[in-house]
Amino acid sequence: MSARPPITALQAEIAAQGFAMLPGARLAGLMGAAGSAEQVDAFAASWERLEVDSFMADGGRYRRRRIANFTARAGVAGHIRGEHQPHFQAVVHNTLNGGVDRWFAPVEDAIGASAPVQALLALGRDVADSVKPGQDWFVEMHQFRIEAVAGAPGYPTPEGVHHDGVDVVLIAMLARTNLVGGETLVTDDDDRELARFTLLDRLDAALVDDTRVKHGVTPVGPADPSRPSCRDVLVLTWRAELLPG
Repeated sequence: MSARPPITALQAEIAAQGFAMLPGARLAGLMGAAGSAEQVDAFAASWERLEVDSFMADGGRYRRRRIANFTARAGVAGHIRGEHQPHFQAVVHNTLNGGVDRWFAPVEDAIGASAPVQALLALGRDVADSVKPGQDWFVEMHQFRIEAVAGAPGYPTPEGVHHDGVDVVLIAMLARTNLVGGETLVTDDDDRELARFTLLDRLDAALVDDTRVKHGVTPVGPADPSRPSCRDVLVLTWRAELLPG
């Protein structure tokens, strides 16, 4: 497999403004061979096997997901998948669903080990290392599907514009099906808008320095009210953490 291209320009962009929006073609190029249509199509198909998120405090049943976690040691290449565990966010970071352990179905083994996931882990790790050098990292992987029907919108970020309580966040679009809405907003801590864009095409992505900026996504609904709709995204987060041993 050919080496992944360097991401110096991307690192500089995030250092300058705290975030970057990448068109899908640019991200695919940075992923090298793992960004090929064949590899990414097979990866995207796994969103058909997500399970309903039953922890929505608003009572919503519009979200499906799977999660996994990885660790990466300072100075050591690669990520090691960890034992399955719950996802936890403090209430200060998630006013709707924070403060409780949320157990979601695990990412399928073959998907966690797939070439696209490994390439995106490597890319995000390079960004995280540039934001906060010399750190061990705890990484979470989230597969999300937000569903919407006529009269019942879906909420990609029901908690609103927020910090995730991590260091770096990568958000990549896998599919928009019969969908309107879903604008990504990036703001500073005083809620001044820094950017507004919509991830439309496969692999369109946003990378954010979560310590510097907040992000959120507007509600989604069906373009054709007679048919269901969904928004499939991958979210990867890196949090600096001193690993045992």
